[in-house]
Amino acid sequence: MSQTAYDSQSAFRALMDATARPGTIRTLDGEVAPAPLMPATAAIVACLADFETPVWLDPALSQSPSVVEWIRFTTGAPLTTDSRAATFALVADARALPEFGEFAQGSEEYPDRSTTVIAQIERFAGGPFRLSGPGLKAPRAFAAAPLPADFIARRAANHGVFPRGVDLILVAGDQIAALPRSVRISGRD
Repeated sequence: MSQTAYDSQSAFRALMDATARPGTIRTLDGEVAPAPLMPATAAIVACLADFETPVWLDPALSQSPSVVEWIRFTTGAPLTTDSRAATFALVADARALPEFGEFAQGSEEYPDRSTTVIAQIERFAGGPFRLSGPGLKAPRAFAAAPLPADFIARRAANHGVFPRGVDLILVAGDQIAALPRSVRISGRD
């Protein structure tokens, strides 16, 4: 098996584990990709995106010819300017995270036809949140920064349309944490 295939399988397993255990931080063997893509963002894109999965890039990423070319060459994924048509959305800086309603929400019949948003942050520290819901035996603390000031309200609105809504993967360097739409997020007590 090639190293690329092994790395992709390893990234996929880490991502699935992070999704099954919301808020758990996992480290990925990162991909070498052009800035401002972080290594774990590149690893996720390389293992999930393909010619059938439209990818939306925020302005910081879409204006980088090297990022656009890397995604096209590495994945064959079509790039879209319509965020509601995207299977995956990449956000270079979570402070500029668009409203979740700007992405595909799925439907009652096909909730899986929603967008997975991959947003880059600086660190898994800072904003103290409490996570609860599927995949968590008990509520747990979680921290990620920087995020929009209204992040908790945005996530509550996203959770309110469950089973529709977007899933969120946060990336800091070579680390990831998944926050599926099924998870409730509140401020720490």
